[in-house]
Amino acid sequence: MATAIIWLVVGVLVLFSIGYVGYSRYLARFVDLDDSRDTPAHKYEDGQEYVPAKKTVLLGHHYSSIAGGAPIVGPITAGAAFGWLPAILWIAIGNPILGAVHDFMSLSSSLRHEGKSIGYIMGEYVGERGKNMLLWFAFLTIILVIAVFAFVVAIVFDVFPSAATASVLYILLALVFGVWLYQFDLSFIGGTVIFVAGVFASVWVGIQYPVALFNHAGLADNVIVLFGDGGAWLPLAQSQNANRAAWVPVIIIYAFVASVLPVWTLLQPRDYLSSFMLYAGVGGMLVAIIVGSLGTFDPVTVDGTTYSALETQLPAFTGFFSSALGPIFPFLFVTIACGTISGFHSLVSSGTTAKQLNTESDARVIGYGGMLGEGLLATTAVAALAIVATTEFGSGVEGALANFPTGGGIMLTSLGVPASYGIPFIGLVFVSFLLTSTDTAVRLGRYMSEEIVGTPETNVQKLSVNRYVNAGVQCVLGYVLVASGTWESLWPLFGSANQLLAALALLTATIWLVNWDDSKQLLSTGGPLVLMFAVTIVALFWIGLYRAPFGALEAETTAEAISLAVQSVLSLVLAGLALALGRIGYRNIVSERRESAGAPVADGGRTEDD
Repeated sequence: MATAIIWLVVGVLVLFSIGYVGYSRYLARFVDLDDSRDTPAHKYEDGQEYVPAKKTVLLGHHYSSIAGGAPIVGPITAGAAFGWLPAILWIAIGNPILGAVHDFMSLSSSLRHEGKSIGYIMGEYVGERGKNMLLWFAFLTIILVIAVFAFVVAIVFDVFPSAATASVLYILLALVFGVWLYQFDLSFIGGTVIFVAGVFASVWVGIQYPVALFNHAGLADNVIVLFGDGGAWLPLAQSQNANRAAWVPVIIIYAFVASVLPVWTLLQPRDYLSSFMLYAGVGGMLVAIIVGSLGTFDPVTVDGTTYSALETQLPAFTGFFSSALGPIFPFLFVTIACGTISGFHSLVSSGTTAKQLNTESDARVIGYGGMLGEGLLATTAVAALAIVATTEFGSGVEGALANFPTGGGIMLTSLGVPASYGIPFIGLVFVSFLLTSTDTAVRLGRYMSEEIVGTPETNVQKLSVNRYVNAGVQCVLGYVLVASGTWESLWPLFGSANQLLAALALLTATIWLVNWDDSKQLLSTGGPLVLMFAVTIVALFWIGLYRAPFGALEAETTAEAISLAVQSVLSLVLAGLALALGRIGYRNIVSERRESAGAPVADGGRTEDD
């Protein structure tokens, strides 16, 4: 029986509202947010990394950075495997009590530790060994993020060439807006009006003048091809096509350049401007669902299929086991690698956002509220899948592109937006999320390396923390992973690593709390911590001991067998690393509970900073 899409949205909005109004307010008091304290952005302002940002600007950057392609690809993949109901329940319930808490606590703990990363905070309480283990894990996860997101952006640019044109234009607009704000000190509101209008104008330009780098059979006749029919020599050209193969290095080079520029040059203004398009896309789809459900929905035909109502065409529940993914526990929770909870967010919260927070109270809306915003994006992804109901796809990337823009475009027809414009616009929304996460990941990788090395003494150490060398190494490694042709196998590994990082970030927050004041309750972070450890460890052992080894035995090529064997080893290494860090953290927590260290630190930071 079909279910009106509006009930999915209403259920999520009710639970999210309760979480923000009630739980986030409690958490803000729990960690003692106080605007009278100087944030790291003011204490260490350097015009490069530590730069105080307006709340609206920083929320735009933070939301754009955390909301990459994963909260679209993951929910659609899980929904296709197990039905829309398990996916929407995990998002609606898990986001406000797990993911939003994870993001808020990561941001708050970094706020009290000079804007440093979760690895640094771990080291403050459990020692150098724990710090380095976590930082190395985070750094390797960043490489996976760069590889996966760069490839997905290339697919979006290939499937929706209009997105490529619009993306180039809004990056140029952001560079000018940065100069407008920080060099000429011109009107913020006036600049917002002018440059946001420019961003939406770039959407129209992109639809009118779509661009591709190389030609292939699937391109529409109106696409402007810059380099003709060449590109067959590029890695990935045979397994994908020359256009996708060419976009991957271009995107990675862009990520390198963007990551080494001062944050005011591109990162802050670009994410602020793009956030308006993202809000319009996600908000527009949510409003369109309400209007189309409560009012009149005119039937719309897309690719030969007519959609007469905003109702679910996908079964609510398809079973406890998926031949593509495995059992619903743990793979529902690992596949939705963002949208409910994501370890990558701890790197953003404690990496770039904490260095730009203007006041402590901003942490509530940016940390907790930003994660709820990503949950709404994941909700629209599940809704789009439920409407279009295309479930036959491999890793989920192609399926996401077939469902999210198409389903979103169908929704927007409720607001009078033609599907011919709405579908490309939602494709642009998709790529906007991806681009910001890709270059933010490279910047975060730089921070991880700097904290691993500490104060550089040798020439090798100095070279490793050089912003250009460090970012270059990350980008090269990311490209090698993609260009090897094994990108499809990276998704489950990325999902497992990402969720494992979330568990480790929650462990870090719990350790911080117990060392701050041993009388503080630990259920808010400890409950999600135990759940995510259980989910991740089971998933990694399933991959490492069953799926990957048996897949390697049945592989048709040597390269595939080697790739699956590496996945098996990596899964077991990640599980072992998690268990080792969990043991170190547990000992610290038990020790602090048994032996009070004296009066709590007043602001929850280091004792010597008090």
